[in-house]
Amino acid sequence: MIGTGLKTSGWRIAGVVVTVAATTVAVGLTRHSDRTDRPAALPSVAVAPTAAVLLNGTDDAFIQLLLPMDDGVLALIDHLDTLPSAADPALRAVLGDIRTAHRAELVELRRLLAAGNVPEQNIHEGHQMPGMVTDDRLAELRAAPEAEVPSRAVGLLRAHLEQTVVLCRGEQNAGGSPEVKALAGRIQTTRAAELKALAGRPGATGDADN
Repeated sequence: MIGTGLKTSGWRIAGVVVTVAATTVAVGLTRHSDRTDRPAALPSVAVAPTAAVLLNGTDDAFIQLLLPMDDGVLALIDHLDTLPSAADPALRAVLGDIRTAHRAELVELRRLLAAGNVPEQNIHEGHQMPGMVTDDRLAELRAAPEAEVPSRAVGLLRAHLEQTVVLCRGEQNAGGSPEVKALAGRIQTTRAAELKALAGRPGATGDADN
């Protein structure tokens, strides 16, 4: 069972891994606090809801992990917007839906942190996390031949979506806040639809984390 401490980053990391991804192998190095390509439209702090929310350790760890994961995917989509090779209308539509859902999700996640009186922290900086679009992975994508970019990007997106489903299941099993658990359920449903929309595209199968 995960404890309730909120200030020890190493404890949070271990709690999330044990609770939601016992067989997951962590990869990639996260440096999202220094990212310069984060979408400008994302608020740094959302207005707290009227009612306070009580967050346990799993709730807090779930939110603090999902925030940089979503930021990384939005940076990836922004990069793809600049490339003619990613101009497939069907792919653009899927990416647009993913962007809209992730932006709304970030607002809800930050609102819950504020309602729980917990500051947003990049507690995963320097840690290797599965399913995260790190600066290193973005750099590799930018350096790849343009013809390979769409399939590589879809692979990264798929890994992100699949890992989020794992995290959402763990939050629903071990989370303490009904509000956060309900959000995790909605996110899981959205991720399933996004994975279905990506199915059949080059890069939609295989392991982008290797």
